[in-house]
Amino acid sequence: MTSRLNPYISFNGNAREAMEFYRGVFGGELSMSTFGEFGMPDPAFQDKLMHARLDTPQGYTLMASDTPPGMGWNPGDTMTVSLSGHSDDGLREVWAELAEGGEVTLPLEKQMWGDEFGQLVDRFGVPWMVNVAQPE
Repeated sequence: MTSRLNPYISFNGNAREAMEFYRGVFGGELSMSTFGEFGMPDPAFQDKLMHARLDTPQGYTLMASDTPPGMGWNPGDTMTVSLSGHSDDGLREVWAELAEGGEVTLPLEKQMWGDEFGQLVDRFGVPWMVNVAQPE
């Protein structure tokens, strides 16, 4: 098995909704485990996600969980998800779906290096950067 680097996103009680949204955007296989499945005694937290993993057809992996009781949640402080690819990889469509209900902080448009690039914060507070490389 090779080493992998992928984002692990913490949510404030809406990890299931967010991961189902991302599965709708990217497709793929989504697996989820709740805190209750692993013995969490707090009834208000038993259905919250202890771990979720989305493996997409594009080879992306997103992992996530709900922030457990007693831990702080500060969205977007230290993490941005970056997607890069070519113009035929469907990234413009992914951009449009991620932007729905979110805030575009830099429109997806041609940049000085020749690629299209944009930044947004999706409706779950997760920051994204998308770079669409132009054909050579």
